[in-house]
Amino acid sequence: MSSYDIVIAGGAMAGMTLALSLNESTSGQLKIAIVEAHHIEHKEHPGFDARCIALSYGTVQILQKYGLWQSLRPLATPIKTIHVSDRSHAGMTDIRANDLSIDSLGYVVELEAVGWALQQKVNAVENIEFICPDRVQSIERSSEQVTIELSSSRKIDSKLLVAADGAGSTCCEYLGISYHDHNFSQTAVIANIVPSEPHQYRAYERFTEYGPVALLPLTDNRMSLVWCMTPEQSLDVMALDDSQFLAKLQGMFGWRLGQLAQVGKRSSYPLTLRSRMQNTSHRFAIVGNAAQTLHPIAGQGFNLGIRDAASLVEEICAAIDDPGQHQVLSRFRTRREQDRVSTIQLTSSLVHLFSNDLPFLRVARNLGLFAMDNIAPLKSPLLKQALGLVDR
Repeated sequence: MSSYDIVIAGGAMAGMTLALSLNESTSGQLKIAIVEAHHIEHKEHPGFDARCIALSYGTVQILQKYGLWQSLRPLATPIKTIHVSDRSHAGMTDIRANDLSIDSLGYVVELEAVGWALQQKVNAVENIEFICPDRVQSIERSSEQVTIELSSSRKIDSKLLVAADGAGSTCCEYLGISYHDHNFSQTAVIANIVPSEPHQYRAYERFTEYGPVALLPLTDNRMSLVWCMTPEQSLDVMALDDSQFLAKLQGMFGWRLGQLAQVGKRSSYPLTLRSRMQNTSHRFAIVGNAAQTLHPIAGQGFNLGIRDAASLVEEICAAIDDPGQHQVLSRFRTRREQDRVSTIQLTSSLVHLFSNDLPFLRVARNLGLFAMDNIAPLKSPLLKQALGLVDR
C-alpha cells in the first residue's frame, strides 16, 4: 500500500492548483497524490473543456504567490474594462482598471489550454503522483489516517483526503456530506464569438428579462459568450443555424461591438446552485466546485474555489507534520465560512434581481446601476468582490 501525506481526489483546476501550491509553499516536503478519472490529452476531461473562465485580480495574486502565474500568463487575456448594462433600460456602469491604478481587472483563460499547462507542471514535480485514469471507490477513516480504495483495486492511505472532484463529488457522497440544491430554471449557452469591431479588452455583462448575457475578451478578437436563458428557450436557440443564432444574440446584446460576425461550436448546460452543508469532516476537506457550484452571473465560482485552496494551503503549512489533524481542518472551516456564505448569497441575489422583469425590480436594479456609476463609494463593496479582494 502506498502512503501519502495528502490525497486529492480530482485533477482539474482546483485539484492541480492545490497540489502545486502545497508543493511550492512547503518546498516539496509533502508527498501528494492526485486521483483523476480523465486524461487531459484525450480531450475528454470535463474540467478542461471548451469553456473559458475569468480569473479575478485577487486570484491572479494567489497564483503569483505560489509560482503558477508565470506559466498561465501567456494563455491569459486581460480585462481592462467591465461594462454592465440592463437591456432596454437606462441603468449602466463601467469599471475600469485605469481608474483603480491597476493593470487589469482580471484575465480570461481557456480551460483546455490551462489544463495542459498545469499538467506539465505537475508531471515535473517528483513528490506529486498523478494517478490517472482512476477514481476513488471507497473511503475508510481511522483516528490517524484515511484509507482509500481506487477503482483499479489499488489501495492508498493518507493523513488527509481533499475532495476537488466537482459538483457531483463522489467522495462527499461516500462520506454522507449533504448539500443544498437550488435550480435557477436557467440554462447557459456557451460559444466563442468574433465581432466586427475590436473588443479592446472589454468584458460585457448585459442583463435581460430572461437572464444575463456575458462576453469576455479572448485572443484574436474572439469573445467568450455565456448566454443565460430559460431551458425552453435554450432548446430553440441551440437549434438555430449560425446566422440565425448571431441575429438573435445581436438583438439581445446590441451593437456595442459592431456586428457579431462569427460563432464557434455551441454547447449548453443547466444552471444550479449546489452548496455543501459543511466543507470539512474527519481527515477530510472540500474545495472548489465540490464545496459549492455557483451561477456564472458574476464569475465568482472558480475564484471562490481558489480562495478555498489558498486558505487550506496556509492552514496545512502551519501544521505540516499532520495536515489532516482536527485543528487544521477546524481553522480552515472557520475562516472559509464568511466568504462562502457571502459569495453564495451575492450570486443568488444578483440572479433573482437581474433575471426578472417585474417592474419594481427593474426600477431597483437600474437605480442601483445609475448610483454605482455616479457615486464612487457605492462601487466599493461590489468592486472588492468582483476583484476577489475579500477576507479569506
